Amino acid sequence: MSPIRLIILLVAAAAAVGAALLVRDMSSQPSPQTNTGKPVEIVREVEVSSTKVLVSRSDKRIGSLLTPEDFQWSDWPEKAVHGGYFTQESDPGAIEQLSGSVVKTALLAGEPIVQQKIVKKGETGFMAALLRPGMRAISVEISPETASAGFILPDDRVDVILTYEIEVLTERGPTDTTLTKTVIENARVLAIDQIFGEMDGASVLTGSTATLELEPQQAELLAHSGRLGRISLALRSVADANENDGATIAATGLLTGDSGAGNRVKVFKNGSVGGGS
Repeated sequence: MSPIRLIILLVAAAAAVGAALLVRDMSSQPSPQTNTGKPVEIVREVEVSSTKVLVSRSDKRIGSLLTPEDFQWSDWPEKAVHGGYFTQESDPGAIEQLSGSVVKTALLAGEPIVQQKIVKKGETGFMAALLRPGMRAISVEISPETASAGFILPDDRVDVILTYEIEVLTERGPTDTTLTKTVIENARVLAIDQIFGEMDGASVLTGSTATLELEPQQAELLAHSGRLGRISLALRSVADANENDGATIAATGLLTGDSGAGNRVKVFKNGSVGGGS
């Protein structure tokens, strides 16, 4: 065999081997995936520094009295912390300090607590923030004997009882008669100035004034009743607080001269009631 033929055969053999290797590599490569048209979502976790901020645990309306259960510490992005927020790092005792405050501007659940939205006890405007819209705060003098021996506390419900005297005409002539009448029912107690005192040898909470939440005309009635006779407060059961949808009821007829006896004067004839006027 001539050298030229031998060279040609070797080149042809090498080309055949190369072609076989190329076909094998192409068959071993994965087939390209078809595009389904759905966007590919890439999730990246980014670590953000946070701090504990004091927030409202639930929605709170204007006038709500805040308790420790109304607050909670919540994670808040450190870069978004406002200078007016209470943080656990700088104000660890904030819950105890703010308990007993009144909501001045409505709060939403999870909203950070700021000074501008609450009024703390002793601050100007505390009582005004505690009042519901359209209501008035009026105080009445009390004693342990006229206020359930000191067991009445703020946010309790009470009845206001008036004891007074009227003059009636009998067969022997005019005489004084004592009347007792419930003039206001289901009134809310806003505050009571309680101090520790002693009654019958035992230590009790006593006070000299109670502040009630009443409608304007009901407040007038309470002031008028205080001039007519002695005022007593009767503590109501918690189960009765929603009676009449929680509304306060008042016998405002006293303001127009109704004595509580139907504007009648008793007249006795021959030992029995003979009529009235």
